[in-house]
Amino acid sequence: MCGRFVRKTPLNELAEIFDAALEADLPPDYNIAPTAEIAVVLWHGRLNKRALVSVRWGLVPSWSKDSSGAAKLINARAETLAEKPSFREAFKARRCLIPADGFYEWKTGNEKQKQPVYIHLKSQQPMAFAAIYEHWKKPEGGWLSTCAVITTEANTKLQAVHHRMPVILNPEQQSLWLDPQTQNLNVLQNLLSALPDEAVDFYPVSTQVNAVYFNSPTCLEAV
Repeated sequence: MCGRFVRKTPLNELAEIFDAALEADLPPDYNIAPTAEIAVVLWHGRLNKRALVSVRWGLVPSWSKDSSGAAKLINARAETLAEKPSFREAFKARRCLIPADGFYEWKTGNEKQKQPVYIHLKSQQPMAFAAIYEHWKKPEGGWLSTCAVITTEANTKLQAVHHRMPVILNPEQQSLWLDPQTQNLNVLQNLLSALPDEAVDFYPVSTQVNAVYFNSPTCLEAV
């Protein structure tokens, strides 16, 4: 599962890293929670290139009668992505990346309260979650764009924290994932595996991150 993550790298820098046109204006966020507006990278047909745009985290399928279920569809399991009605059409045609500097998970210990940990790349570079997005037509008019993070079984290292983790794609995989010409679902499915143990690291952080309103660089301080 992925229920909170961090994007501290400014959008203009992310636009350069991902070679994308900057079409969003969002400040750094150290405690991103479901239903928040987040930055995603997708293939923009009109621009004929990648674009960094703003969408809401929590998928609303195009056929939904309302948007109330978005908070429940923040993650999509890689293993059933091609089967679930809520996800399969987006998997085929509406794939994106979610830039992040890291994410939080809660580790069960001897204490009653779970310990939050911050998980990041050992390289300290931004990562890219594999994700899908949808456009939903609002009853009052206009469109709502939403997304979901794709998750897979955690690697051995992160199993000590949680049994699931986001799918994190390397640059070569990112290109294939975003390519609208990629239609082979088996090829896409093969991208959705856990990052190797040696690529990630984690450390405990303050339980203050449990509260969504706690949002500052101090979220990332080790305890």
